[in-house]
Amino acid sequence: MTTAETTENRPSEEARRRAMDAVASADRAVLEAAWNRLESRPDWGWLRKPEAGLVMVRGRIGGGGAPFNLGEVTVTRCAVSLDSGEAGFAWIMGRDVEKARFAALFDALWQRGDRRAEVERTVVDPAIRARETEDGTVAERTAATRVDFLTMVRGEDES
Repeated sequence: MTTAETTENRPSEEARRRAMDAVASADRAVLEAAWNRLESRPDWGWLRKPEAGLVMVRGRIGGGGAPFNLGEVTVTRCAVSLDSGEAGFAWIMGRDVEKARFAALFDALWQRGDRRAEVERTVVDPAIRARETEDGTVAERTAATRVDFLTMVRGEDES
């Protein structure tokens, strides 16, 4: 965030979380294409080069039971800094170093008030639409396999 921005212009934590969730779920090819389409790409440097490691995933039976360790997943993290001072961070599932870099760059760029709308338009909104489309496709496939047991004929109902 530039020092010229006041507290009234700062985005909410929820808005940034929404944007970064969308960026992290986007394909690397989508992020790379969006980065290459930017009218002007800022100069940047590493705060933390990409590193891959494991994170323990926890679960709950039924969504509300006692937590348990489900297993480990691979994640890649990195941090960048734009020459204008904004720091961008990314944690993504998998070992895709380039995707982590693009995600961190878009996080930093999103924090700039003068570039936020561009990032929303070119990356965040398309990523959210793509995820909603995928979720709808999965829901349709799942619904097609659903069995309604109340409509099945039971053995003792035979005449």
